[in-house]
Amino acid sequence: MNPMRMRMAVWFLAALAMVLGVPAQAQDYPNKPVTFITPAAAGNSPDVVTRIVADKLTQLWKQQIVVVNRPGAGGLIAAQAAAASNVEKDGYTLYMTQASSYTVLPILQEGKMPVDMQKAFVPVGMVGEQPIAVGVNKDVPAKTVAELIALANKTTGGMMFGATNRGGQSHLTGELFRERAKANISFVHSAGAATTVNDVIAGRIPIVFEGLAGLVPGTQSGNIRLLAVSSQKRLPNLPNLPATNETVPGVVSSGWIVLMAPAGVPDAIIRKLNADLRKVVALADVQERFHALGTYTRDLTPAQTGEFMRSEEKLWWPIVREVNKQPAAPAR
Repeated sequence: MNPMRMRMAVWFLAALAMVLGVPAQAQDYPNKPVTFITPAAAGNSPDVVTRIVADKLTQLWKQQIVVVNRPGAGGLIAAQAAAASNVEKDGYTLYMTQASSYTVLPILQEGKMPVDMQKAFVPVGMVGEQPIAVGVNKDVPAKTVAELIALANKTTGGMMFGATNRGGQSHLTGELFRERAKANISFVHSAGAATTVNDVIAGRIPIVFEGLAGLVPGTQSGNIRLLAVSSQKRLPNLPNLPATNETVPGVVSSGWIVLMAPAGVPDAIIRKLNADLRKVVALADVQERFHALGTYTRDLTPAQTGEFMRSEEKLWWPIVREVNKQPAAPAR
């Protein structure tokens, strides 16, 4: 054979092997343990959700999933660990990102962010959303969102609202609500979700924006009354709780959890991960456990997940920039 033709044949066969090898690699995936890196602290709601999914995927794959908690710095520590140069682009190290890490951190660290979240990772699929509820102390004379807005606007100096962390999803939901409802409310910082809920239970703070699971101590005791939840529509297990946007259009907010992979992981593996993730989160027992944690699934492809995340950036980045300019009210 002509030497040139021989070289071309070798190149062609090598390229063909690479093309055909990726689906085969995906069919064999995973054949060893997989690591999930999460910014969630051990034991909190996003961590529990992550471990439920990890357990179900372990059963499906017959391969262990190791959940590595890397909390701190607003999620930056976990992002850096998942995007590290020594992480192989083979799908065996994945990043379980959260709304606040992905949409808030890049603005808080604008100009000095060591990880470009949009370039370092690609979406695999939606794990779940934890919609933010609007609640009030039991003695607040408002039974609906409309009554709360009217009360805040006629109260001298307005009313305070509590939320988990400054710049977190609960706080941003309160700011979005204030802006869209034209409500005279202002944020007061408390040291964590438990402190916030206790302050509302005790009546020191009249309004709270928080995930449903975080409000359980107050709602079960009857000291916090839920007015609405900021989901797109009413929740299947709480049909009598209005969606906030029924009264204030545009107020849709949740602390979502999305599985991502380092950029460069083969598309075939991304598709397999997405299909298997969607399979396990749709299981009836997973749905039941998720609902107990105030978590709700959304069946999305990788592309749809990416579109969702971009829409979240468009919604939240201007609000985060505005919040960044203003000091919080002193804690009460």
